[in-house]
Amino acid sequence: MTTGTASDTTSGAARDATPEVRELRRFNRFYTNLIGALDYGRHLYTPFTLTEARVLYEVAHHERVDAADLRASLSLDAGYLSRLLGKFEDRELITRGKSEQNPRRQRITLTDGGREAAGLLEERSQDAAGSLLEQLPDEDRARLVDSMRTIRALLGEGAAHPAGNRAEVTLRTSRPGDLGWMVERNAALYAAEYGFDLSYEALVARIIAEYAEAFDPRWDRTWIAELDGRRAGSVMCVRDERPGVARLRLLLVEPDARGHGVGRQLVDACVEFAREAGYGEMVLWTNSVLGAARRIYQRAGFELVAESAHHSFGQDLVGQDWRMVL
Repeated sequence: MTTGTASDTTSGAARDATPEVRELRRFNRFYTNLIGALDYGRHLYTPFTLTEARVLYEVAHHERVDAADLRASLSLDAGYLSRLLGKFEDRELITRGKSEQNPRRQRITLTDGGREAAGLLEERSQDAAGSLLEQLPDEDRARLVDSMRTIRALLGEGAAHPAGNRAEVTLRTSRPGDLGWMVERNAALYAAEYGFDLSYEALVARIIAEYAEAFDPRWDRTWIAELDGRRAGSVMCVRDERPGVARLRLLLVEPDARGHGVGRQLVDACVEFAREAGYGEMVLWTNSVLGAARRIYQRAGFELVAESAHHSFGQDLVGQDWRMVL
């Protein structure tokens, strides 16, 4: 006869959990409590719940947002999201209309009041996170942020691949030898894909040399993306000539690494670092032929501010200036 109860079975399963499972659950409890402490009840002393704040954030940080996009990205029930958006509409924080890309979908746009509310949430969120990070020495802060990016990459982007066939994307800051690799790969790829001549390699070499000579960890950073342990892409954040402005430079994704979210993760890391460093805006210059990169910039929240034709690197090109307010 079996005499064990349901609680006995549960206890036995808990005892049999692997050390990895127990550590993940300990981290989950710790981080949930930490985030709860930062939320201050209603989110950051505003009239919004945490879910409402997340929806406002998504709408504010993407140029075009459909209701279906919000449901997918935030894993929200369709009925719940519809009621939440209706509440926002009643408070004149958003407007809803037909999507330009698909009339069957609903386009969400912030009103002036919505942008003001989202700005207040962003400001208070940054203050709360900044207060937490200020407690750590610079080297520990860098380790923490890099570890968070690794967690997000492994459990987010990487988790979408079937078990046994998962391409793991991780980001790290640059090491000796990485800058030379960036020069070589930029020159080789742009020559092969766009016919750029030797003058482009000279430009990249100058950019890399200036970065290395004037490097200041408070304001400058380079990231290397690795796919299954090999270098697959890179990007850098540097100081612009104008005070308070960061410049994104030399985004690169290897051809066989495309489609894994490498470019998006690199750009997101660059933007996050610029915000944390205290920059007020971020800019970049690119060419219209780089369609995939332009889509990444646009999705991240950059806006095209100027275009001009030029002849460079042996090609007739259209240069583009993009800008994002941080």
